[in-house]
Amino acid sequence: MYLGYGWRAKIAQLYPSGGQCDFEVQRMAPEGVQFVTTRLTFTRSGLEDDHKLVDDIEVHAQLGADAGVQLILLNCTAASAVVGPSVINGRVEKATGVTSTTTFEAVLAAMRAAGMKRIAMMTAYVDEVNRAEIEILEREGFEVVACGGIPCTNPLDQGAIPPERWYEEALTLLDVEADGLLISCAGIQISPVLERIEAAFGRPVIASNQAVVWHCLRMLGIGDRYPGYGKLLEGAFEPA
Repeated sequence: MYLGYGWRAKIAQLYPSGGQCDFEVQRMAPEGVQFVTTRLTFTRSGLEDDHKLVDDIEVHAQLGADAGVQLILLNCTAASAVVGPSVINGRVEKATGVTSTTTFEAVLAAMRAAGMKRIAMMTAYVDEVNRAEIEILEREGFEVVACGGIPCTNPLDQGAIPPERWYEEALTLLDVEADGLLISCAGIQISPVLERIEAAFGRPVIASNQAVVWHCLRMLGIGDRYPGYGKLLEGAFEPA
C-alpha cells in the first residue's frame, strides 16, 4: 500500500532563495521523512544579509506549515546563529503554531553529543560572517582553534563548489589540535564526501545539513541510525 512520500514525518525547510543545496537534507534523510522547501530572499552572503533573511519569516513559515508539517526548520547556519534561535523559533511558532528549530541549534547539539569543545571550522563564508559565528560559538562554550574554507560572497557560488574541493580543504586542517571539525554552511554540497573527510580527519566531523537531519529526527522521535553520512547519523555519539 502506498503511504505517501512523507508518511513518517514532514518537515518544512525555510531555505535561502539563492541556495543550491536544499536537496542535501532529503538525500541524507531516511525513507518516509520528507523535507518540503519554502524559500526566503537571500542573494548575497554577508552579515547584513543574514539578518535580513528573516525579515518576513512569518509569511514563509506559514507557507511551509500549509503542507501539513510536524516541524519547521530555518536551514541557514549563519543566519540562525546571528539572529538567534530563540528569536526565530518564537516568531515562527507564534505565526504557525508548529514547533520550530534552526540549523545553529542542530550544530550545537551535534557537537556537544560528539564531545567537541576545541574545534576546527571550515566554511563558505566571508570574513565578517566567520568572525561573528566564531564569537557566538565561543559564547556557547566552544574554542575555535582554526578556521579555513572557501569564502563566497553569494549562495550561487557556495552551491557550485564541487564536493571534492571540500575534501581537499579539509585535508589542510588535519594537523590542527582539535576535538573535531565543524563544516558550517547549509548551502554547500558536502554529503558525498562526509565519510571520507571523517576518515581522513580521524575525529568527529559535524556538517550543517548532516546535523540538521540528525537533530530533526531526534525532535520527531525517529530513531533511525544508518551509514553513509558520517558517524553522527550512524548513532556513534549518542548514549547507549
